[in-house]
Amino acid sequence: MNYIDLFAGAGGLSEGFVRTGFIPVVHVEMDEAACYSLKTRAAYHYLKQKRRSEIYVSYLKGEISRNELYGHLPPFLLDNVINLSIGTENNDRIHRIISNQLDKNEVDLIIGGPPCQAYSVVGRARDENGMKGDPRNYLYVQYAKYLEKYQPKLFIFENVIGLKSAKGGLYLQNMEKLFFKKGYKMHLFTVEANSFGVLQNRKRVIIIGWRDDFTPNLPDLEAINLKHDFKVKSIFSDLPKIDAGGGKDKYMTYQKPTNEYLEYSAIRNGINVLTQHVSRPHTEQDKKIYRIAVDKWNQKKERLDYNDLPEKLKTHNNRTSFFDRFKVVAQDLSYSQTVVAHISKDGHYYIHPDISQNRSITIREAARLQSFPDDYYFEGVKEGINRTPAFRQIGNAVPPLMAYSIAHKIKDLLK
Repeated sequence: MNYIDLFAGAGGLSEGFVRTGFIPVVHVEMDEAACYSLKTRAAYHYLKQKRRSEIYVSYLKGEISRNELYGHLPPFLLDNVINLSIGTENNDRIHRIISNQLDKNEVDLIIGGPPCQAYSVVGRARDENGMKGDPRNYLYVQYAKYLEKYQPKLFIFENVIGLKSAKGGLYLQNMEKLFFKKGYKMHLFTVEANSFGVLQNRKRVIIIGWRDDFTPNLPDLEAINLKHDFKVKSIFSDLPKIDAGGGKDKYMTYQKPTNEYLEYSAIRNGINVLTQHVSRPHTEQDKKIYRIAVDKWNQKKERLDYNDLPEKLKTHNNRTSFFDRFKVVAQDLSYSQTVVAHISKDGHYYIHPDISQNRSITIREAARLQSFPDDYYFEGVKEGINRTPAFRQIGNAVPPLMAYSIAHKIKDLLK
């Protein structure tokens, strides 16, 4: 069974479907750095299938370049990552590439969700126009055009919970009407990533749509609850301790053996090469605030209110909203706060719980909170340490562990 991934990002949703045996026809993504991440992940899966994983490990160790890694792949695998924005100006070109990639005339599934900032409650609050007039509000129209052209049996549309309330629910209503006009019915599920074993509080909307000549026995995604006793400390326990600005982009060794959660989630799955355990540097003032926040949580289980800081540590003019702009990733809870793309701007909302390290979390720690395996490498446009694009890709992603469970349900529908 095959699929097209629209608005693919770094491939979190796709990863779940690949693990379940689906074959990607193409990934379409406008962000160049994310496209390199998708190509690198394609290299991982291809070389693993060919039992040549040592080549991929050499790349993670920094022994070969990215171009040398890609040189081991057949051209079609690189061509199936399309670095174009979806829209009238590029659709014909995208369709030509898809046509070249298809080995049969049928597409089983379309997955993906447009950029979520236009529907995000926080995004609307931060934007002076409340995201009115933002063209991203209407990318679902492009999604519908792809449904019309390829007529998949099913589609999976992921987005933020704010989709339900954006413009008083009008976007969602219009979306459902448009999909119906194109020959598709849909059902919306509100899901929580933690219910799928992801150690993160992340509510999302998953829409399953089906062609009107196909009557599926829909799974109840909201009923999935993989109960567990894992705590967030499982994410941190085996990683080397580093200071602010410390760590390495390629090839570090683990400090301790794996643990039950890391095996359960497939975060550690046999390739013992740790990459991107890199922390951003911080000012002395920020580090003073971090110490206060961590101490407050560890001693009293209380979150830091920005207004309670000593006056000399307050530099933000806005003191009437976002009181929790400094927040510890509490290791004694069963889930962390939501990892969002803003982590690429600063790490204040993601403070490491170990006061002796006194820093925000690393790229790898953020990826683990999203349930990405450690062998997943997040690229920049250029090779080297690329904290900003890596954090952005991670924050925008669908957790692969959640995607994996959903993909299993969809596979059963298509059998």
